[in-house]
Amino acid sequence: MAFCFLQKLIKPQLFTTFAIEILTESILTKQKQSVKPIIYQLFPRLYTNTCENCVADGDIATNGVGKMNKIDDVVLASIRKLGITHVWYTGVIEHAQATSYPGIPADNPHVVKGKAGSPYAIKDYYDIDPDIAEDVDNRIGEFKALVERTHKAGMKVIIDFVPNHVARHYHSDAKPEGVSDFGANDDSSKNFTPSNNFYYIQEPFAPYIDLGEGDDRYTEQPAKATGNDCFSAHPNVNDWYETVKLNYGINYSNHTWHFSPIPDTWHKMRHIIEYWIGLGVDGFRCDMAFMVPVEFWNWMIPQVKENHPGVIFIAEIYDQHIYRQYLFDGHFDYLYDKVNLYDTLRGITCGFASAALITHCWHVTEGISHRMLNFLENHDEQRIASPQFAGDAIKGIPALILSSTISTGPYMIYAGQELGERALDAEGFSGQDGRTTIFDYWSVPSVRRWYSDGACNGKKSTKDEKELRKTYSKVLNLCNKEKAICEGEFFDLMYVNYGNLDASRQFAYLRHTADEVLLVVVNFYHEDVDIKITIPEHAFRCTTLTEGEHNAKELIHNGKHTFILKADQPFDISIPANDGVIWKFKIKNK
Repeated sequence: MAFCFLQKLIKPQLFTTFAIEILTESILTKQKQSVKPIIYQLFPRLYTNTCENCVADGDIATNGVGKMNKIDDVVLASIRKLGITHVWYTGVIEHAQATSYPGIPADNPHVVKGKAGSPYAIKDYYDIDPDIAEDVDNRIGEFKALVERTHKAGMKVIIDFVPNHVARHYHSDAKPEGVSDFGANDDSSKNFTPSNNFYYIQEPFAPYIDLGEGDDRYTEQPAKATGNDCFSAHPNVNDWYETVKLNYGINYSNHTWHFSPIPDTWHKMRHIIEYWIGLGVDGFRCDMAFMVPVEFWNWMIPQVKENHPGVIFIAEIYDQHIYRQYLFDGHFDYLYDKVNLYDTLRGITCGFASAALITHCWHVTEGISHRMLNFLENHDEQRIASPQFAGDAIKGIPALILSSTISTGPYMIYAGQELGERALDAEGFSGQDGRTTIFDYWSVPSVRRWYSDGACNGKKSTKDEKELRKTYSKVLNLCNKEKAICEGEFFDLMYVNYGNLDASRQFAYLRHTADEVLLVVVNFYHEDVDIKITIPEHAFRCTTLTEGEHNAKELIHNGKHTFILKADQPFDISIPANDGVIWKFKIKNK
C-alpha cells in the first residue's frame, strides 16, 4: 500500500530510485505482529510512595520510598486495564545512592546526584536496588515475585540495560561465581587497551564540582573517562560526572577499532543480559544504545535471541540517520522515535509547528515504522501538563491518538501521564524543571492520589484525572482491539485535504486491513471544528473501502453515523477541541 501512495505523491522521474528502495526495505523487514506492545514505564521507587509531605532534598527517612511488594495484584490489574502489555520497571538495578544498609555502604555523596541517586549510575549489575525492597536481604526474591505477578496479570517485564557507563565506584557483591568486576583486571597505567573495561587518564580526578574535604573527600587516581564521552579528568557539572565510560574496544584518541579478539566488556555484558533473562525478564530498554558500537549489538543480540527468541531489545536512539543501522546491523527490535515524531508532536501541541509536518515524519520511518517506539512522556522528557510543555494534559490528547495509532509499532506512556501529572514540585537535585525526578526520594501527587494506599480506585483523584485516565484507557485499549491499528496499513490523506481543513492544526489518515478501514482525524486546535474530508479515488484502490453508503461507528466517543462515500467527493465531519475521532468502516466483500 505504501507503493500506491508513493506513486501518487512522488514525481515520476524520482519514483523508481526512491520509492522502490523504500518499498523493498518495507517488504524485507516488516513482520506483522498480533500484539502491538503498549508499554507502561514505572519507577517502583516513586509509584507506591504515599508520603504527602515530601521535603526538598529529603532523605529516605523523611520522604519515604516505594516498594516492589506494593506493586501487587490490584496495582497490576489497574495497569493492565489501561491496555498495557508490557511494564518497564525503571531503576530496579542497584545504583549509586546516599543511603546505607547493612553490608551496603552509601556512596560518596559528591559523586551521587540527589539522595536517591541516578538509576543510570549502576554500581552492581547483578543486584536489585535495596531501597525498593521490604526485606533487603531478599531483594532478588522480591524482584522475582514482582516478575511473576506481572506475568500473572497478563503483562511482560522490561528493565533497563545500561551498557555505556557505570557508577564511579562499581562493585558487585552479588555477582555469580566466576564473574569478575568491571575494572578488576584492568591495567590502569594505560590510557587504552582493548582488554581494559575502563579508559584511564593519567592524572587525578578533578572535576569542576565539590569533592569534599578530609575523610569525606572523593578521590580517584588515575581518573577514569566520564560516561558522556568526556575523556578528561575535569568534567563539569553538566557532564555525567557520577558515571564512568565503559570500553568496548574503541580507541577514541586515534579512532581505531579493536574488536578481535572480542573485548572483555562484550563478554561481561552478554553475561549480564543472560542473568536477567534467567530471572524472568522479557525485554530490555537499552540506555544510550548509540554510544555503544553497533558491532557489539550485532554480536550480542543474535546470540541471545538464539536461545531466547522472544526477548525484545529497545534502543534509546537520538539520531534518525542511524535508525536503520541499529535496526539491521544492530538487530534491535525497536527504537525510540524521539527526534522525529516526538519532537514534531511537541512542537504542534505547543503551537509553534504545523501538523502538516507529520507527513514528513512517516516519510522518515517508511518501511521501519512498525519498529519505532512512539511516546509523549518518559523520565527524560517534561510532562505534557507541566508549564514547561503544554500546561494542560488535555492538549496532549490529539498527539496521544495520533502517536498511538499511526503505526503498528509499540507505544509507551509514563506513570502519571494518564492522570495529567504536572510535575510542579522542586524535589531537590532536579529542581522544578517540568520532569518527575529520577534522583530524589519523592512521591508523585497524581499517582499517589490514584494509588490511594493500594486500592487503585482513584478515590482521591480529581475529576479531571479520572476523566483523562478514561480517555487514555479507551485509546490504548483500541490499539490491540482494532486489527487495523495493530496489524493494518497506513494511508496519508493530507495531500488531498489541504483545502478542506487547517493543515497546521488538523491531520487525517486511514488505517486499514482487508475487512475494515479506520478514518483517524485529530484536532490540535483549542476549539471544536467542522471540516470536510476527501478520500481520493487512489485510496479506494489501495484499500478495500467501497464507494456508497456506510454505517460507521466512532470508537473514541461511541458515536454512530451514516456516511455516503464517493471518490474525491468531500463529506462533513466534526472534531472536538484538543481531541480526535476514529471512524470505523466495516467492509463488505467487493
